[in-house]
Amino acid sequence: MSFEQATLLILLLAMLVLFSREHIRIEVVAIAGLLAGYALGLYPADQVFAGFASPVVITVIEILLIVQVLARAKLFDSLAAHFAAAKPSRFKVIAGASSLAGFISVFINNIGAFAITLPVALRLGTALSIPRRQLVMPISFAALLGGLVSLIGTPANLLVSDALAKATGAGFRFFDFAYVGLPVAITCIFLIASRAQRLFPEPDEAPAKISSGTRRIIVERRVPNVSPLVGVRLSECPARFGIKPHALIRGDNFVFGPLDQSVIEAGDVLLTEGGDAVFADLAATQGLIADAHPQGMQPDFARVETVVMPESTLIGSRIRSLEVFHHRGIVVAALSMRTPRIEGRFLDLQLSIGDILTLEGPRIAIAEALEESECLPLASTVPAEPPLFSWRPFALFACGVAASAAGMRPDIAFAGVVLALAVLAHLNIRQAMADLNWPIIIMLAAMIPIGQAMTSSGAAEAIAGWLSLVVPIGEPLAGIALILFLAMALTPFVNNATVAIVLTPIALEFARTGQHPPDAYLIAVAAGASLDFLTPFGHHNNALAMGIGGYHFSDFLRAGWPLAVASYILALFLLALFWL
Repeated sequence: MSFEQATLLILLLAMLVLFSREHIRIEVVAIAGLLAGYALGLYPADQVFAGFASPVVITVIEILLIVQVLARAKLFDSLAAHFAAAKPSRFKVIAGASSLAGFISVFINNIGAFAITLPVALRLGTALSIPRRQLVMPISFAALLGGLVSLIGTPANLLVSDALAKATGAGFRFFDFAYVGLPVAITCIFLIASRAQRLFPEPDEAPAKISSGTRRIIVERRVPNVSPLVGVRLSECPARFGIKPHALIRGDNFVFGPLDQSVIEAGDVLLTEGGDAVFADLAATQGLIADAHPQGMQPDFARVETVVMPESTLIGSRIRSLEVFHHRGIVVAALSMRTPRIEGRFLDLQLSIGDILTLEGPRIAIAEALEESECLPLASTVPAEPPLFSWRPFALFACGVAASAAGMRPDIAFAGVVLALAVLAHLNIRQAMADLNWPIIIMLAAMIPIGQAMTSSGAAEAIAGWLSLVVPIGEPLAGIALILFLAMALTPFVNNATVAIVLTPIALEFARTGQHPPDAYLIAVAAGASLDFLTPFGHHNNALAMGIGGYHFSDFLRAGWPLAVASYILALFLLALFWL
């Protein structure tokens, strides 16, 4: 192995580790890796920022701009009201909401499909008394599965199509992915919808216990004189009251010492964690009380849950620095964290993707703050902009899809859609560009030159040679099975675009070595990169689902492994049937 190949593989491995650990923002890791690759001589200076002009990146930006318009139309809200009036069974609601997310994801990105479907599904769940945990994970998985079906369903599909076009002169057609993706999506959506009620049964409502179905939140509450916690040791709180204390504040000072020696006194403040239902019961019995909100008796007062989206400006901020809320008189009353790291006071907690804030304040102010901070409200108490439904954005988007399906380059087809939306005043391009999910776009653009270096340096050829010693890649089905397995093994830990960028050169080398058409190998890369069911951090949809649904890491393993096994077997069979 040459020095260039070794340094490239070490760089890629380091970036994959940093992507998976999430300790450093993904765009920072991507730019650092891009500049490191240039410093190591992996590509010339004129290729460093070539990824930002890639048709793949431009298409992703265009789709995200269009999604902002479609999401405001509230097309599916009236459908949800009619659906709820019919009083369907739980299975029909779960399967219907999941199918809707999958269908939307065929035409827009996974996160957009999840964000459009989720509020509708949660309103249905509230109206029909369906636990949130039975809805959220199936919708997340369905949004990932829908991306398997079309060229624009996910960036991974665009990436492998671009690679095929460079290798053979022609990329994949719009629905070429559907031969494998559609049967896999239908099968897995039915499977998770049918298992959701058994996996996540209704929570136990016992007040002093935290059931697996209750979402855990972090709050800072005062102990009144009449509280049953007065005189109780901190070490007794989990067993007696179902809460886990993290800090005891007396006056303005922390009370330090062993938990079995620290005794709660009247007037103390507890920074504590527990089930949301437990804190509701403690508030009702004067066990723990929150400071009264100054506008709590006003007619426009609202209490709203909202989730921190991947593009949110709140990511990395501490609660005390959230001026977007504070200057509007909005109070952060509670926080549900995907990866709790509790230090200091409640106001010192740092936000990340998928965290859920409970906000209290004026309705209109909350609506404005959520729009400004790019957070998704999970309840219908926040008034959105009056949705004057227009068919024109959907008609224009359909024209873009039809043009792309007819053979026009997707970046050109959807550029026309963006232009038409702007001319007809459905899209403010300047504002919409500011609201894009730039970390993902930067990561995608920065990784493209590194992925191309896999081919130019000979690293992909070297890796294919090593793997050929283990797997008979001369047999196309064996090579495709290995590529599909590697993609599915990597995607629970890093995003699917990165998986596609890393594995595409290896897949092409497999095809060249075995003298096989590359189509099947690249479809295997794209499919495997989107079959992400085993962890909450491989894809942002799963990260959001973990926070919104209050799932544990083990819940993804329990729910996901049957889907992973079934989708692998079915995808391999369909690849052999249609592409070999």
